[in-house]
Amino acid sequence: MAMLARSTTRANGVRATGARATSVVVKAVEWYGPDRPQWLGPFSEDTPSYLKGEFPGDYGWDTAGLSADPQTFAAYRVTETIHARWAMLGALGCIIPEIDQSGSPQPVWFKAGAQLFADGGINYLGQEGLIHAQSGVAIVVCQVILMGQAEAFRSAGYVTPGGFGEDLDNLHPGDAFDPLGLADDPDTFAELKVKEIKNGRLAMFSMLGFYVQAIVTGEGPIANLKAHIADPVTANAFASAQKFTPL
Repeated sequence: MAMLARSTTRANGVRATGARATSVVVKAVEWYGPDRPQWLGPFSEDTPSYLKGEFPGDYGWDTAGLSADPQTFAAYRVTETIHARWAMLGALGCIIPEIDQSGSPQPVWFKAGAQLFADGGINYLGQEGLIHAQSGVAIVVCQVILMGQAEAFRSAGYVTPGGFGEDLDNLHPGDAFDPLGLADDPDTFAELKVKEIKNGRLAMFSMLGFYVQAIVTGEGPIANLKAHIADPVTANAFASAQKFTPL
């Protein structure tokens, strides 16, 4: 809440210098605290007492009381943020192969892994000079070692035997993990965290949509979009609701 107090002070003009700085401060403050937007807007009532607007993306909605316990709440925040980041990367990875056909033709995202068993293996973005893979065992081993160690490092708070990372947050570490200094200003940092979780939630819904599209139409998101633009009356969710195309 100290950050909110500093943000409010700056918003009142004590430390804000210039229109852009004032704008950033106002944007950061409006997403935190008791006056933040609620999930039902002006019709929101009886916001749970444990949802105080201290964290990004808190709209005062927890009908099932899943976050009433502080430890559970903290665990859910970590889980949501990590899944949101993976979803943003995954959604981007699902559409790039369909958009970029500059190298060899790229398959739709849910068939991309099958290239591993084809002659020549997988060439990332169709370019053999980038990443070339032919062994499923090697891929699994690399993922377990590299990603497993990275997640263990993060969950441990980025602390190493030498003392590196002792004061870093395990969700938003900043410091050496922010080489561009995007989070140097606390008000900008507060706003960026809201943008991250909002875009991450949208990406998670997008990935769910990609899964359903793949099951129903047997095509990727770009192909579905082109079909809808060409014929929105017949190429839409309602028209496809009774169809099922096996992968």
